[in-house]
Amino acid sequence: MSEREIRRGVRELSPLDVYKILPRTNCGECGEKNCMAFAAKVVNREVAIEECPPLLEEKYKDEYAKLKDLLAPAVKEVTIGIGESSVKIGGKLVMYRHEFTYHNPTPIAIDVTDEMPESEVLERVKMVEGFRYNYIGRTVNLDMIAVRSTSNDPIKFKSTVKKVAEATMSPLILCSLNPEVMEAALGSIYERRPLIYAATSNNWRRMAELALMYNCPLTIFAPNDLSLLRSLANTLDEYGVEDLVLDPGTFTEDGLSETISNFTMIRRNTCKGGDRLLGFPILGAPITVWLKKDARKELLQWREAYIASMLMSRYADALIMHSIEGWVLLPNVVWRFNLYTDPRKPVSVESGLKIFGKPEENSPVMLTTNYALTYFTVESDIKSSNVDCYLIVVDTGGISVESSIAGRILTAETAADALKKSGVDERVKHRYLIIPG
Repeated sequence: MSEREIRRGVRELSPLDVYKILPRTNCGECGEKNCMAFAAKVVNREVAIEECPPLLEEKYKDEYAKLKDLLAPAVKEVTIGIGESSVKIGGKLVMYRHEFTYHNPTPIAIDVTDEMPESEVLERVKMVEGFRYNYIGRTVNLDMIAVRSTSNDPIKFKSTVKKVAEATMSPLILCSLNPEVMEAALGSIYERRPLIYAATSNNWRRMAELALMYNCPLTIFAPNDLSLLRSLANTLDEYGVEDLVLDPGTFTEDGLSETISNFTMIRRNTCKGGDRLLGFPILGAPITVWLKKDARKELLQWREAYIASMLMSRYADALIMHSIEGWVLLPNVVWRFNLYTDPRKPVSVESGLKIFGKPEENSPVMLTTNYALTYFTVESDIKSSNVDCYLIVVDTGGISVESSIAGRILTAETAADALKKSGVDERVKHRYLIIPG
């Protein structure tokens, strides 16, 4: 069986597949005991193949190229933006989260239009920039701005895009089906590498030329027509456009089930069927709920919120939304955080002694595990109660209190060991320990 067949999903990649292509010198320069141990970590994406020094030598260049091809993700990784502000979309290795960790969390873009007053445009950009929320010790945020040309006027669009680009370094999506309008904006900000939205069966050649001229990623839009989407991907790929994003259309009412089916079939054909032409990131547009003009605002916001979460769960690699209300966005950024955590590794915090307030020799000493959700719940209770105390955080591998007790990870012995290492016995006179439960 060839390396390409393995990569395209005919069977699961194993350490032996990687080992057979490595130099197999067992030199240990990578930090592992032997090449098989290194191969196992490569398959689990714990190390990069570049960490094998012999593999980078000229005589192994063919092997290096084979491994790069073998390890390429089923879904191509596409970069939008530049530098530290850029986002990567796609790069998925598997279809289902339990098979392997999902990479590159779905960025959420909030829209502005070239017919909004300048003050409203800048206010929306400011709100995107300022959206921050601390969730179990991690900061969740919004990621991009989508600038839409609703006027179809090249001058207006260029002006709005320029104002947005001056106000933020966030990655941009430029939205217009008119190549002339798109070119007007691209000419001034192409160095920021925005995502061009979008190429269709009618304008694909002009849009492809813009993507190549300005070296920007390009979205293909073929609503509810996977055959056309695949055909356009093939055409643009042969034309030389490498960084593509797929939009199969987002239909938010009667067509919602078909929308979910289309997203799922694209990812299934890629990950399970090895279809390279559909192996690109998928863009979802919950913003389309706002096409229904006669509905109540709150109803459309609620609908946009749940559709965003559904599309994120069903393989959307980027989303465009309109609502900027916290109750719409917060559930989605929290859900994204949970969806993109490593299912093999519980979210944990650093173990050790934590000090709250100004404890003294008679202050209470408490104990908990380093499971993030448990720790931050305890921390919140301590802070809200204004208690000066010591908290010993036991390393349970990020497992909760009850689970670590049931699994014999949190025992009297491990608690005593953590207590001893903390040195808290030298800080207090008493010998009382407050334990969970």
